[in-house]
Amino acid sequence: MEKLVRLISMASLLLILCLPIAFAGHDYNQALSKSIVFFEAQRSGYLPHNQRVTWRANSGLNDGKASGVDLVGGYYDAGDNVKFGLPMAFTITMMSWSIIEYGKQMAANGELGHALEAVKWGTDYLIKAHPEPYVLYGEVGDGNSDHYCWQRPEDMTTDRHAYKIDPSNPGSDLAGETAAAMAAASIVFRRSNPAYSSELLRHAYQLFEFADKYRGKYDSSITVVQKYYRSISGYNDELLWAAAWLYQASNNQYYLNYLGNNGDSMGGTGWAMTEFSWDVKYAGVQTLVAKFLMQGKAGLHAPVFERYHEKAEYFMCSLIGKGSRNVQKTPGGLIFRQRWNNMQFVTSASFLATVYSDYLTSSRGSLKCAAGNVAPSELLSFAKSQVDYLLGDNPRATSYMVGYGNNYPRQVHHRGSSIVSIKVDPTFVACRQGYATWYSRKASDPNLLTGALVGGPDAYDNFADERDNYEQTEPATYNNAPLLGILARLGGGHGGYNQLLPVFAPVPNPTVAKPKPTLTPTPASSSSPISIDQKMTTSWNDKGKTYYRYSTVVTNKSYKTLKDLKLSISKLYGPIWGLTKSGNSYGFPTWIDSLPAGKSLEFVYIHSTSPADISVSSYDLA
Repeated sequence: MEKLVRLISMASLLLILCLPIAFAGHDYNQALSKSIVFFEAQRSGYLPHNQRVTWRANSGLNDGKASGVDLVGGYYDAGDNVKFGLPMAFTITMMSWSIIEYGKQMAANGELGHALEAVKWGTDYLIKAHPEPYVLYGEVGDGNSDHYCWQRPEDMTTDRHAYKIDPSNPGSDLAGETAAAMAAASIVFRRSNPAYSSELLRHAYQLFEFADKYRGKYDSSITVVQKYYRSISGYNDELLWAAAWLYQASNNQYYLNYLGNNGDSMGGTGWAMTEFSWDVKYAGVQTLVAKFLMQGKAGLHAPVFERYHEKAEYFMCSLIGKGSRNVQKTPGGLIFRQRWNNMQFVTSASFLATVYSDYLTSSRGSLKCAAGNVAPSELLSFAKSQVDYLLGDNPRATSYMVGYGNNYPRQVHHRGSSIVSIKVDPTFVACRQGYATWYSRKASDPNLLTGALVGGPDAYDNFADERDNYEQTEPATYNNAPLLGILARLGGGHGGYNQLLPVFAPVPNPTVAKPKPTLTPTPASSSSPISIDQKMTTSWNDKGKTYYRYSTVVTNKSYKTLKDLKLSISKLYGPIWGLTKSGNSYGFPTWIDSLPAGKSLEFVYIHSTSPADISVSSYDLA
């Protein structure tokens, strides 16, 4: 079944063949698909029925129980089994930002639905972790006891204590980043799930107030995190970061004023950065505020916002080697910040370069560097060079994304992928037994951690594919999150970018060629408000049997919003994705409740015979 699911995932890539490809050399759309799959391998809690990483099973099912709160769900951050709140929230913010900027391109690749599911898996957990306005749970599990063991998440015997912040034990950085994540995600779901979007924004408001009112570093309150995710930069950057996202999500002048009134005192206009990460948000804040300035929203704060803007350009110039202080790069051209998981800095910086390039292009501006003016396209070319390096264009010809290309890491520092799946061998793996039996194996991981971006090479482009080389072979969710946006941008074609227009969050409907209505079992007239177009997109042989993947596009041709759609599907002999079954009929997928005029939705199914019979049973137009 795992092989079949992988083939299905690969088959979906054929949707993009008719789209303009902006850059040759790498299949950025395939890389995007794989990079989203990685998040499913990191899931904690009860796994859904449509889980594609089939070697994983349920885990962490008692998380929060001892504290009287439900903390089941969320993501494991890297190769261990702890749920760390700060990097998890940053991951959600960056995935959301990727969708906000390049969701249309993800939809064209058929991946927007998966990306939204990845965000929602995180925000569902963050909602649980925020049970009261001034209480936020920021960690489940303890890094020390967890790292003492090498176990599948399904076998965990380590401590699952839950750690929180509150007014007596504040954590403005943690609460601020979580507010940013909630606010950014509220934009993502605004059209497809407005009730959920409103809920997220309400949490964001409360968390920002908590962060701003009760100030303190979260690692002073949750001290067990200090060896793993210490907040070196403090919390001022997260407060500004949260304010920027809340302004973008709500258009509330309070948050714009917050950025203007506190930019100088909190370092937003003062810190000249060459790094952007889960800890240090200044470059991200400066990029967003520069966008507000270009959009003409600064008002009385224009002088302050211009100082943010100057620092944003300082960061961009440092990336392309044309600033007064430039980032270090390996001989092969990769950004190099530190030995341990350097790739996180590569993807986050490249994402900022990508969006800033589009902001400048949209405003018909250029980048002003110490070495002179630079065209926006140079920033995008830089981001492309970094992505091409990590996908295999490097001195070692190694892809640092697991499962992409032919030469990629096989001994990933990751508990789940390095131990035989519990579905293959349910024998319990004890704490230290995992080290003796699985960690020390000099063989490829039994489970492929598809799409995982590992820590990457050293300052001289050297890399050792060894499980105990955690500095280079451990993946992390925050490595992948910014990468989603860059890959969608690079794979999405040349034109149609104006990133300074009001935020538009797409619904998960792929952009496909305009469908031609087909006759249904009950023939519809040419004036029917709903058209259905089916086509086979690929086929393959598995164990002597031929399977076909069919794509079906339903289009609302009316001038009204389509609601309560019910489809009748017969002669279906395989799995279906993109619809919700209710009784004997099928309705909208869970992520939308209506279809605006002129819009389409796509669903796919697999079986080993001719197309299923699909017709409209009922609908409402409002």
